[in-house]
Amino acid sequence: MLELAAEYVARPLKYPVQLVAFDMEEYGLFGSKHYAAKLKAQKQPLRLMISLEMLGYCNHNSNSQSYPAGLKYFYPNCGNFIALIGYLRTVLDMINLSGQIRKSGQRCEGLPVPNRGLIVPDTRRSDHAPFWDNGYPAIMVTDTANMRNPHYHRESDKIETLDIAVLF
Repeated sequence: MLELAAEYVARPLKYPVQLVAFDMEEYGLFGSKHYAAKLKAQKQPLRLMISLEMLGYCNHNSNSQSYPAGLKYFYPNCGNFIALIGYLRTVLDMINLSGQIRKSGQRCEGLPVPNRGLIVPDTRRSDHAPFWDNGYPAIMVTDTANMRNPHYHRESDKIETLDIAVLF
């Protein structure tokens, strides 16, 4: 998020940007639920919410990536890409963001999901989901967490097990 902030200062966007870090994601998305509901109650417009979720783990070995049922037939079996997960309203934004990520040399895959991701529950496991539920466009940017990272939520889940260079 700090890198994004520096980028936005160096190259301002044509619309306002807020960088928000939510608390209590692991305990029920409390921070993002509160924020999204507050925006909706105040009838605040939102161009796009981007949720940075578990980034930095990369594995170039075959069969290092797993998926929810059925998706393995459409996506790489090697866990060395950034995944973008959005609902159908965000497809154009996902294509644009994917292109920007690929320009940096990083592999990127997009997964558009219908019906706010309700048919693939794993697509709702982060702070973007309350925005979907409140009618706002949102995209999760992730390395797919426990679907490739053997250290996910374990004692070994440390900065040393990440490949930070993959993010830059």
